[in-house]
Amino acid sequence: MRIGVAREVKTREYRVALTPAGAHELTRQGHEVIVEEGAGLGSASADADYVAAGARVGTVDEVWEESELLLKVKEPIAEEYPRLRDELVLFTYLHIAADEPLTRALVASGITAIAYETVETADRRLPLLAPMSEVAGRLAPQMGAWALEKAQGGRGILLSGLPGVPPAKVVVLGGGVVGYNAALIAVGMQADVWVLDLSVDRMRELEVALHGRITLAQSSGLQVADAIVDADLLIGAVLVPGARAPKLVSREMLGALKPGSVLVDVAIDQGGCFETSRATTHDDPVYEVDGIVHYCVANMPGAVPITSTKGLTNVTLPYVQAIAGKGVEAAIADDRALAKGVNVARGHVVYEAVAEAHGMPFTPLEDVLPEVAA
Repeated sequence: MRIGVAREVKTREYRVALTPAGAHELTRQGHEVIVEEGAGLGSASADADYVAAGARVGTVDEVWEESELLLKVKEPIAEEYPRLRDELVLFTYLHIAADEPLTRALVASGITAIAYETVETADRRLPLLAPMSEVAGRLAPQMGAWALEKAQGGRGILLSGLPGVPPAKVVVLGGGVVGYNAALIAVGMQADVWVLDLSVDRMRELEVALHGRITLAQSSGLQVADAIVDADLLIGAVLVPGARAPKLVSREMLGALKPGSVLVDVAIDQGGCFETSRATTHDDPVYEVDGIVHYCVANMPGAVPITSTKGLTNVTLPYVQAIAGKGVEAAIADDRALAKGVNVARGHVVYEAVAEAHGMPFTPLEDVLPEVAA
């Protein structure tokens, strides 16, 4: 199979969808890999590294037009929409429940679009989202600490405090992969850490994993309102796979926060979990609403591309190998987790949460790809 690796064009996106090591594995198995010129530079992989691994370096036109399977990190942006076509399989992070224009462009093109973030195993794990959730979770306290500095508009408070000076209070909404990793780093930074989650079983797991060094509370509207009153840093870490994130903090609730407090919305790719959230970039990462600093960068892991690219290839490569080796229909039919990743196919929305988000018709995947039901 001809596998293309596109260069990311999103602002300050330095990741690439495949490392030279991954390209070597694919070419060794007899596949042709075409890497767009300069695609790996931001992740410290030169074109020559891909050539040495057996790949071919090509232009943007060659990569998009010649590939049967196209690998990206982030969703296509508007300038890339004309390159979408029905013979192509796109494998990338999509987050289209929060992006109606892209959803409609994918449908109109007839492409088969598989989203990393909705590949889901029988035990409800999200294996292709997990490494980037880990990165984003670990970055969240770090970026929150930066935004709390007075020069960035924050309160001017150190997360750890000092002997005789209390630490900052960090409230993490959601105890999943993002929430756990955010709490892990915030605890390491010696903050006073609270985690709110809906699942008592999950809270028991966090109690053990974090050695009782955090405060755990059942998430509810009243509990969220109570917990944020004296928070210095609030980290949004909630996830409904493939769907828009629920809004847990309204604009009215901002009035209860101390001026200069910081919100870091890790759920911004799915629309954000704060009412006042809007996507920002690494070039202009923060803005203020009612005296509260918001950090809502939509591609946080892009700030650490070497780590992120290696972590991403580690988990995506087995799925890429399956698609390349069997063909997309057979690979999907053989793996229900991969089938869950298909969001759009042959002009239809086949992921129900996406269809609901945009009021578009939903078609079961089995009706579009009969091979999957066979």
